[in-house]
Amino acid sequence: MEVYTRPYDPRFPQVCMDEVSKQLLRETREPLPMEPGKPERRDHEYERGGVVNLFLFCEPLRGKRWVDVTERRTRVDWAHQIKELVDDRYPDAERIVLMMDNLNTHSPASRTDWRYTTRPS
Repeated sequence: MEVYTRPYDPRFPQVCMDEVSKQLLRETREPLPMEPGKPERRDHEYERGGVVNLFLFCEPLRGKRWVDVTERRTRVDWAHQIKELVDDRYPDAERIVLMMDNLNTHSPASRTDWRYTTRPS
């Protein structure tokens, strides 16, 4: 695709975005420390500590990347991330070139849902 061959232009930042859910785990036993000739040893048992969503962003041409951790991943959460991207991270950009997958939350309806919620900024 042509977009991947464009040179860096601060007026048109190219930002990649993805989301992923991650399970939070807790140790049930303390790891056994290293000893001469032996690596640290950890038990395979764990306790579930819930699930979080990670919104991952990178701007490859500038070497920038950041992550935002949220409790869930809804259309409203996605739209909130886009608003923050436009208003806070790239307020002077003429246009942000956003590269992302086609997850069901990435739709024009998401922006409408966000606009009419009472979620604080």
